[in-house]
Amino acid sequence: MSTDFDAIVIGAGHNGLVAAGELARAGKRVCVVERADVPGGMARNVTSGDGVTAPQIAHLLYNLAPDISRTLGVETRSLPTIGLSPDGRHVLLQAGDLRFADGEAHPEAAVFAVLHDRLTRFAALLGQLSDAPPPKLMEGLAGALSGLRDIGGLAKLGLNLKRMGKAEMREFLRILLSNSYDVLLDELNDGPVAGVLAADAVRGAWSGPRSPGSVFSLIYRLGQGGDVRLPMGGMGAVMAALEKSAVDSGAALRYGSGVASVDIEGDRVTGVTLEDGSKVRGRAVLSSLGAAQTMLLAGPSHYDIETVRRLRNVRSKGTVGKLNLVLKAVPDIPGLTDAQRGARLVVAPSASYVEAAFNPVKYGELSAEPVLEVIIPTLTDPSLCDDGRHVMSVNCQFLPHVPKDGWTEAARGTAQNRIMATLGHYMPGLADHVLQAELLTPADIETLTGAPGGHWHHAELSIDQLLTVRPVNGLSRYAFGVQGYYLCGASAHPGGDVTGQPGRNAARQLLRDGVLS
Repeated sequence: MSTDFDAIVIGAGHNGLVAAGELARAGKRVCVVERADVPGGMARNVTSGDGVTAPQIAHLLYNLAPDISRTLGVETRSLPTIGLSPDGRHVLLQAGDLRFADGEAHPEAAVFAVLHDRLTRFAALLGQLSDAPPPKLMEGLAGALSGLRDIGGLAKLGLNLKRMGKAEMREFLRILLSNSYDVLLDELNDGPVAGVLAADAVRGAWSGPRSPGSVFSLIYRLGQGGDVRLPMGGMGAVMAALEKSAVDSGAALRYGSGVASVDIEGDRVTGVTLEDGSKVRGRAVLSSLGAAQTMLLAGPSHYDIETVRRLRNVRSKGTVGKLNLVLKAVPDIPGLTDAQRGARLVVAPSASYVEAAFNPVKYGELSAEPVLEVIIPTLTDPSLCDDGRHVMSVNCQFLPHVPKDGWTEAARGTAQNRIMATLGHYMPGLADHVLQAELLTPADIETLTGAPGGHWHHAELSIDQLLTVRPVNGLSRYAFGVQGYYLCGASAHPGGDVTGQPGRNAARQLLRDGVLS
């Protein structure tokens, strides 16, 4: 393989692959360097020797950018969401439709439809800011062309906001920085419907629904209308398609090669040194790692003291664990039909339940009754398992990144038992169906993928870590301090989830900056 490229991308997660494909299609020579032996990062499949394929961590698509999705050719299925209720009166939500799982009309259906419509319209409005770098107001007001583009984008946002009407504009400004608990319970009773929305508002975050700004993260999750999609072949099929797209465009991929450092001469990147001591030369380097990791690869000496302090203090405490189960049969779920067991199942009986689940994590403790997002992908895609077995994929929130006494075997056993006990309330006899079980804590996820703190978004999606201050003030537009060095992962704007937008935006910004001209 050649060791001389225009651009080197660190990490073959979805953002790294999207960035590589974007640059390769622009005629640039690109190499993706990945420590693992397979692509995907947090969105990869794991395949065992006994015929079981399962999503290791991420298991659903929420916000994949439409222009990226159209190029992949991966079949996906839209899943309804079912909020499980302790009394068996489960609720089914899909788009703006709400009803009981047994088909009976829900008394809050009309209120929910209005609320969903409003939030998705707000999400579409904010989504205009996701397809470009954050505004560069301080530098741009002097008259630079980039500043004019930024002001034009903000002007369009303001115009579209005004077109919504005075009442909706006021509502948007009122709730944007609010907490989701109050906003939801202003409209809904504190039951499973509010619980599902509250859980989605804090999914992947170190916050509860009463935390300020949690409405923003709920709106973020609704960026593509709130549609929840299951890819056929698992998330690994999406990563394989992204890999193929990058390779077909001309990018080279180098697996099993971790990066030890980024090489810099005269305050300009010249390539990377791999962990085996070999070098790959390039005029630009894009990192899909966390912001602090990206800084350390270049060396703190290339950044001023305040920037180093800010990068080291980016908040990225992961709270989501993953329980992967192989079942000999699908358990009964009283109140659901056989077909409905294939939906996205959410254990969050109320917004208060979600808040109570978060409270122990503040003190390094395990939630007694965690918030769970469950899918059984083999009910929709039987190709993932043979011999009649099934996979159950469970995202568990909230688990501390590091409990008070560490992730001892006892702590791991307690966490798994609490997840299984919570599931058992809704799926009697589940434990009797389990053939294999694997629990991944946030610390495990960090070790496996390099995600800072095991955090889904590499950094909290909080108001003080968004737009012009994501990841930190002065480094929000992908260019990362050293000429030719760029941040293209989830800690860059607009954030995490499998969207591909940070990778695409970073690659386009690199091309606009003329570094490779």
